[in-house]
Amino acid sequence: MRLPTRWATVLLTLLVALGLSATAANAAVWSSSDKWATWSDGGYTVRNNIWDSGAGPQTIWANSYGNWGVSADHPDTGGVKAYPHSGRIIDKRLSELNSLKSSFDVSVPADGSYATAYDIWCDDYGYEIMLWANQNGPVGPIGSQRATVSVGGHSWDVYKGSNGSNAVFSFVRNGDANAGTVDIKAVLNWIADRGWFSDDVSVQDVQFGFEITSSSGGLEFVSNSYSVTSS
Repeated sequence: MRLPTRWATVLLTLLVALGLSATAANAAVWSSSDKWATWSDGGYTVRNNIWDSGAGPQTIWANSYGNWGVSADHPDTGGVKAYPHSGRIIDKRLSELNSLKSSFDVSVPADGSYATAYDIWCDDYGYEIMLWANQNGPVGPIGSQRATVSVGGHSWDVYKGSNGSNAVFSFVRNGDANAGTVDIKAVLNWIADRGWFSDDVSVQDVQFGFEITSSSGGLEFVSNSYSVTSS
């Protein structure tokens, strides 16, 4: 049976997409579909981190702490389903840090609902600082907007709120970016200068990844490169 040209094109596109997805995972140094899968490399930990009960399947793969990705098929419903990420422990007080910077480069889908974001944890996970590099679909930060500020190399709308367990400060970038460098210490200093926490706060974990709400049909999220430097 000969398919009409339009359907043949659609089928070929799907096969190529599936082939690329399978190739990425199969050719990777590490991969897993376990919801809590972790892999350590170069002082970083890569995590699949599927934590919502309404989540669908998600496979993570990695060649290094900076080059990794997920194939995710989460239903088109509300609520964050997963935050696959790569993280590095810093474990220093803000006042003791001379520098804390990070660079990233990602490839993200045009469909779905998600944010590419840093999740920075301080004081025994008492403070959560999110830096949103890009967002797609009906997603938004916790809390209310308190300011618009240029700091750390970017312009952000700043939100302050709580998730019921800890304070959350969200910096949503004005204009999406799939690559860039962020001066994280400058952002944390800005928060301390406002009195939201002190400069004696302990900076524990710098995570970077994809906060996925929906990716129905299966979508690919890739970190081409990512690193954190501190002194």
